[in-house]
Amino acid sequence: MQRDTLFSAPIEKLGDFTFDESVAEVFPDMIQRSVPGYSNIITAIGMLAERFVTDNSNVYDLGCSRGAGILSIRRNVNAKNVQIIGVDNSQPMVERCKTHLSAYHSEIPVTILLDDIRHIEIKNASMVVLNFTLQFLPREDR
Repeated sequence: MQRDTLFSAPIEKLGDFTFDESVAEVFPDMIQRSVPGYSNIITAIGMLAERFVTDNSNVYDLGCSRGAGILSIRRNVNAKNVQIIGVDNSQPMVERCKTHLSAYHSEIPVTILLDDIRHIEIKNASMVVLNFTLQFLPREDR
C-alpha cells in the first residue's frame, strides 16, 4: 500500500477535492488514516451482507472506490445467484477496483460501472451500500 502524502506539503491554492489518479493511488492509506475504524466498517458490511443478502438478488455498492466493500460482501454472502454491481464516478478508482477485484477468485459475479450514482436504477436489490459516499453529492441530491 502506497503511503498518502498528498497534503503533507504546503499548497498555495487549494481546489476542490477530486478522486483523481493521485488520490486513487494512495486511497487505501488515505481512508484508513482519515476514518477511524474504517476496517471495522468494511468488516461490518460483510456481516450485514451475510445476514441480509437474499437469493436471486442484486447488491449495489454506490461509490465503490477500490472495492474493499465489494470484497467484504463477496467473502460473506451465502445467498445463491447474487450479482454485485459497483459504481464509481472516478475513472482511476474504477480501474484500480477492477484490477484489485481480479486478484481474488469468487463465484459471485461483479460488474463495475463508471457512472454517477444518481443515474443508476436500483433493481431487485437486497442490499445497497453507500459507504462514505453521500457527503460527495450536492445537498439537494442526497
